[in-house]
Amino acid sequence: MEASDFFLKLLVIILSAKFFAEVFTYLNLPSVLGEVIAGIIVGPSLFGFILPDQTFHLLAEIGILLLLFEVGLETDVGQIIKVGGQSTMVAVTGVAVPFFLGFWLAHYIFDMALVPSLFVGGTLVATSIGITVRVLSDLKKQNTRVAKIVLGAAVLDDVIGVVILAVLYDFAVKGTVSIAATARILAFITAFLLLAPIIAKLFVPTLARLSSISKTKGMVPTLIVSMILGMAIISHKVGAPEILGSFAAGIALARRFFLPLGATIEHYSHELAEKIEEGMKPIIELFVPIFFVMVGVSINLRVIDTGSSTFWNFAAALTAVAIIGKLVSGLWASGGWNKKISTGIAMIPRGEVGLIFAEVGRRSKIFDDSIYAVIVFVVAFTTLLAPLALKYVMGDEAEAEAQE
Repeated sequence: MEASDFFLKLLVIILSAKFFAEVFTYLNLPSVLGEVIAGIIVGPSLFGFILPDQTFHLLAEIGILLLLFEVGLETDVGQIIKVGGQSTMVAVTGVAVPFFLGFWLAHYIFDMALVPSLFVGGTLVATSIGITVRVLSDLKKQNTRVAKIVLGAAVLDDVIGVVILAVLYDFAVKGTVSIAATARILAFITAFLLLAPIIAKLFVPTLARLSSISKTKGMVPTLIVSMILGMAIISHKVGAPEILGSFAAGIALARRFFLPLGATIEHYSHELAEKIEEGMKPIIELFVPIFFVMVGVSINLRVIDTGSSTFWNFAAALTAVAIIGKLVSGLWASGGWNKKISTGIAMIPRGEVGLIFAEVGRRSKIFDDSIYAVIVFVVAFTTLLAPLALKYVMGDEAEAEAQE
């Protein structure tokens, strides 16, 4: 791709994201929905001007890393720990129920082979944490108890999803599953989740010192982006999703994350937090919409055979399973039915996670294009449904319920 082509396509992505975000906000709808729709319009589903190019996917990856960093930065770890048990049960239920229902539907109702059926179940496992977090932010509900439960559950979902994908791919290729290799991946990820924020926190005084003695502009954003990328690399190396690294970096720099006997470190991080928020905000606001546009671009609706009754039967059944499986997980949330339903709905969007599963399955010849088309439909439907449903269910809640 020539430089001029890249610049033109990037221009279209940035402007279309902002335009449709503004339109949807004006219509009192979540802006993230407008950004995903923008991707569907400029992508292969409609005009085909932007294709799922590796370059733009890398820019999108930077966007999701920055989004999860921002989420971590605003996270009260104490509140996350308080709802940890509920988050765990929501995550486990939200993985197990859709996986087994999806597998059962594909294998026993639609007579698919064992391995393709397992992959179909796997595509329903993970929640798109990017979509969910952005919708809650658009609705000004990011600090509610429901948001804390969903954030913890979505992070666990991502981890479990990575492990399931690795296990299923290994089984598809080799015909066996290495228990030792799976246990090793889980051990590395668990250790990373526990230690990463603490390790990152220990670097805060150094970051603060460098920013205070710097004679050039932009030192804080440079150091923070370097920290995000570094933590993402470490996360990838231990077998965890890269977003866990950026999330851990955000938590380490949060105002409400404390180390035992760490008064000096806390003094630095409080001072640094304001500089971080001021320096990182423009970068985050530029890159994050690119991620959501690329989610829309990745959803190629042209692969769907709208004239096939088999497609519609399987798509309708799998969509129902995808929705019900996540709604059931919300029953673990404390509070009334509104909170339980809100939690379940927030776990529904599959977004980029489901597409990754589907793409691995197609490229590995585990299933054909017709099954891939069904999964694309399910991903598209759940991704677009969740923001609208959350807006309806949570729209009338008072913000005073935040921070219970």
